[in-house]
Amino acid sequence: MAESRSVIKLVGVAGIALLALTSGALADGYEGSIKDAPVKPEREFTYSFSITGTSDYVFRGISQTDNDPTIQGSVGIGYGIFYAGAWGSGLDFGGDSTGFGEDAQVEIDYYAGIKPTWGPATFDFGVIYYTYPGAGDSLAELDYVELKAGVSGEILKGLTAGGVAYWSPEYTGEVGETWTFEGSLAYALPQLWIFSPTVSGLVGHVDADAASFIDYTYWNAGLSLAVDKITFDLRYWDTDLSKAECFGTSKCDERFVFSLTVALP
Repeated sequence: MAESRSVIKLVGVAGIALLALTSGALADGYEGSIKDAPVKPEREFTYSFSITGTSDYVFRGISQTDNDPTIQGSVGIGYGIFYAGAWGSGLDFGGDSTGFGEDAQVEIDYYAGIKPTWGPATFDFGVIYYTYPGAGDSLAELDYVELKAGVSGEILKGLTAGGVAYWSPEYTGEVGETWTFEGSLAYALPQLWIFSPTVSGLVGHVDADAASFIDYTYWNAGLSLAVDKITFDLRYWDTDLSKAECFGTSKCDERFVFSLTVALP
């Protein structure tokens, strides 16, 4: 019964985000989503690949590579409003293996969902399965599932906004039910030489039921420069977690992250 109420809450968040978008001065002819390119409504098969080199893999404000660089990659398919794919990254949680997955070397996530459109708004309803192959997690399971509900759209010419909610019935480390909320803004700047620049920012909040898990807020802001199939991104990350709250590490501290992504086709 509790899980049913949680799912209803997730759908409700998406509805509130829709009202926020449609009640504003939304421009006609939506051209893109903050997080992903919009799925074309035609029944057309699409595919994509990407590879990224990054100075630090930061997930919800926390370094997943012990402040070190890594390589990431993805493969995705789409058909109409349906999409699915997989994404992977190198990992380094740091420290010796104590049964909580500190020896994890790789993360592989599988996802699927739909992206219907309604006027200028693009919805995103999906599921993500986070896995950590080979991790020593005998004391607490690291793998977990999240449901996602979001909506995004252009609110002024060149300015897009979005909101998304994630819900997990059992978050990583078996800390119980967890909600994550994110709001985003992105603005496409005028062409700069051969580059198409975009400034963007995001604010998120993680809210867990477990008393052993600290709720926290994270944010980022940055500049992306796209040219053909290549995107350069320089981004500032930070959280409101102290060093003591971050397991006595600097993984939650402020940092600049540089990434280079090559996407095909």
